[in-house]
Amino acid sequence: MKKSFYYLFGFITMFLLLTACAPQKELEKERLISPDRLIKKLEANRRKIKTLEGNGILFVKNSSFNAKSNFEILLKKPDSLKISFYGPFGIDLAHALITSNDFQFYDVINNNFYKGQIKGDILQHILKVNLPINLIMDALTGSINLSDKLRREPDKFEFEKNLYKVTYIDTVKSVENTFLVKANDLSIITNTIQNFKGEKLLEGKFSNFRLLEDVSIPSQITIEDYKNNQQLKIEYKNIVVNKDVNNLRIEIPNDAKIIEWRETH
Repeated sequence: MKKSFYYLFGFITMFLLLTACAPQKELEKERLISPDRLIKKLEANRRKIKTLEGNGILFVKNSSFNAKSNFEILLKKPDSLKISFYGPFGIDLAHALITSNDFQFYDVINNNFYKGQIKGDILQHILKVNLPINLIMDALTGSINLSDKLRREPDKFEFEKNLYKVTYIDTVKSVENTFLVKANDLSIITNTIQNFKGEKLLEGKFSNFRLLEDVSIPSQITIEDYKNNQQLKIEYKNIVVNKDVNNLRIEIPNDAKIIEWRETH
């Protein structure tokens, strides 16, 4: 009886040891989901966010400009963005309303109200960065538009240390688009576009996530445009999502000078 007990005890001990020492990679494989399911989940998360209201600090840096400002935004998908800039002590500096087709911009200091169509480098005049409005909208919510990839398998798909690494290759533009996704909450932490020489052209970095509407929203966002030597950095203090956004308009005084923007400016 005593001998049987020792055999049983030894068997249980060996079983526990083998279980505890199971290779980490085997455990990781159990959490692995297929590429198409991952892309569908990421795109579904992006589409869950219909509106975003937030405030914080905006940093902009390029070859001729380097400054920061307190800001507030009201964002309504698919293409409406109101952003206000404030100086020290909450002094109004400027307000902008941007859509995919047109814009309004009120320069509070000089009491000038500009309006016109989204053409040329107008966003560089307003936000001091020359990026497409759809990229700016996605950057402000820390997401990537994967609509065009829902029916396409990634060219590369890897999983290691709780991270999915997904790569799409565009042979027409000669670029690779790679993003890293945390497996536990499906938050995208980097999105990098580089050429076939391995030179980075554009990179987004996302951190300090908050879980809102079951979606991980980053509080710190950095967009590095290496090709055009410009940087946009956002540090949110407060974020609210999917709240009714009705005040997408700019209030201007009666004595403001109204200026129709022309590309010749």
